[in-house]
Amino acid sequence: MGKVAEAIRAKLTAALEPTHLDIEDDSHRHAGHAGARPGGESHFNVAIESAAFAGLRPVERQRLVHRVLAEELAGPVHALSLKLGTPS
Repeated sequence: MGKVAEAIRAKLTAALEPTHLDIEDDSHRHAGHAGARPGGESHFNVAIESAAFAGLRPVERQRLVHRVLAEELAGPVHALSLKLGTPS
């Protein structure tokens, strides 16, 4: 796992205490497209299960994750696909 993926994992773990967290670097599928970086780590698929999402609408869950990862989204991460759920 690269440095960007590790930063994503550390921040999401600290902020959301997930019961499930899966991070997939999908950059290889976007080579040559806008936002793709030569070293990868620009496009990610992230699946999170966390009690922190309980009572939040889907858009509120997305906004929460975007706030946690604001630095990455302003820099190396071009695209972030999210699957967000609760343990129940």
